[in-house]
Amino acid sequence: MDGLWSPELDSTILSDVSVVEQAIEAWGPDELVVVVGPTASGKTELAAGLCEKVGGEVVSADSIQVYREFDKGSGKPTAEQLSRAPHHLVGTRDPLEPLDASGWADLATQAIADVRARGRVPIVCGGTFLWIKALIFGLSGAPSGNAELRARYELIARTEGRAALHERLRAVDPASAERLHPNDVTRVSRALEVYELTSKPMSAWQKEHGFATVRHCARLVGLECTPECMEERIRARASQWLATGWIEEVQALLARGYGSARAMQSVGYAEVRAMLDGQLARDDLETAIVRATRVFARKQRTWLKHANVHWIRSEG
Repeated sequence: MDGLWSPELDSTILSDVSVVEQAIEAWGPDELVVVVGPTASGKTELAAGLCEKVGGEVVSADSIQVYREFDKGSGKPTAEQLSRAPHHLVGTRDPLEPLDASGWADLATQAIADVRARGRVPIVCGGTFLWIKALIFGLSGAPSGNAELRARYELIARTEGRAALHERLRAVDPASAERLHPNDVTRVSRALEVYELTSKPMSAWQKEHGFATVRHCARLVGLECTPECMEERIRARASQWLATGWIEEVQALLARGYGSARAMQSVGYAEVRAMLDGQLARDDLETAIVRATRVFARKQRTWLKHANVHWIRSEG
């Protein structure tokens, strides 16, 4: 273990959801329940179901669902799920309004306090694990974002290429460059920004912080899915979203000037845009989305290997 999440807990396999419902009542009001898992594993449905049973409300930890108008491809809760459990921090941000882990953690902390003040149980749910980690442990003391620098790095990525921006990071912060993919322009830019503002690598800030101070005592809960189940879920979801207007949604977003939105770079949206830009054949779109989602889910599972999760056996 490297100290992530709640290191005093052991990962366990729980037989079914009813065991989790009983456990939530036993854990007490100061324990923060966090539903985690790879994309397409059924987190939103699990969270809504738990809220129904324990009198809870969902606080979303999803970096795409937080934006308005990015609906079809972000897996936002359905009307039926919203009727079963109120959801906070869903569709609350303009697509061009940046939101980092620190900013989201502040919003989530307030939402959690509001839910508890009403005598309800907050249940955090999402797959943006850096945000969840920031909520539980806080972040390093690195300075807040600088819009001017961010715009400059975005220009470099567009004109010289993402690889060129990544090489600039490698020159000043090899550890961060090793950890970040060149396509992750947002985090590469953030690491460069921190170095330019402080002359200190982001990796050094993070090493000093160490995520050692717990702000919320959290219990992580997730659905355990077999690889076969995950593959089926990913394929079915991509097919359904494309059949119900995902392409048309991206067309509308581009027409409204949201092509530069961070969410447009996310899994699925990036592939749909590539198709609309003529860089990907329509017949290959669904396969490309499934492939990108599969890779993303694999990365999420790697994150969760370092977490102590109460896993629930999925029935399908």
